Amino acid sequence: MTEKAPEPSGKLRETILLIGFMGGGKTSVGQSLAFRANVPFLDTDEMICEKEGRTIPTIFEQQGENAFRDMETRLLRELVEEKENEKGAPEWTPQVISVGGGLPLREENRELMHALGRVIYLKASPEVLEKRVEGDQSRPLLQGGDRHAKILSLMAAREAIYEDAADISILTDHMTVRETARRILAMARSV
Repeated sequence: MTEKAPEPSGKLRETILLIGFMGGGKTSVGQSLAFRANVPFLDTDEMICEKEGRTIPTIFEQQGENAFRDMETRLLRELVEEKENEKGAPEWTPQVISVGGGLPLREENRELMHALGRVIYLKASPEVLEKRVEGDQSRPLLQGGDRHAKILSLMAAREAIYEDAADISILTDHMTVRETARRILAMARSV
């Protein structure tokens, strides 16, 4: 069933950035939220792949993770610069931005995200995350070996950073994409 387009009153007052672990729902929730709020949706991973003409696994294989993290930082700087150039212009529109799972790890990236807008952490349990990424071969950090152990290890390293970076955290284990998007939109309107 196709969702009906939202009323124009769904506009956001500020850009929303969705952070969280791989499989946390950033892209699907972000798309739903952008649709409901009638604003553009951006995915930093997709933007980098498009700009580079390569997939993330290929970038990791050819240049390594640090090179990819540098690309993320450059992209955030460009987005902040665009915002600063357009803010105050009548055509400026907030956006919904889904960021890669590792993007918030750099302190500079966390500062840049806050310069762009409100940061929301979509939190999920390891079991839910593992189920969501099952069979997904596009995530280089989860390839080979015990996927569950890798998720636990990465979560242990990232959880505190996500919590610290977020303005708001939402546990999504028992929420649908639509419910999560509605909740974010309601919170964004009330601030």
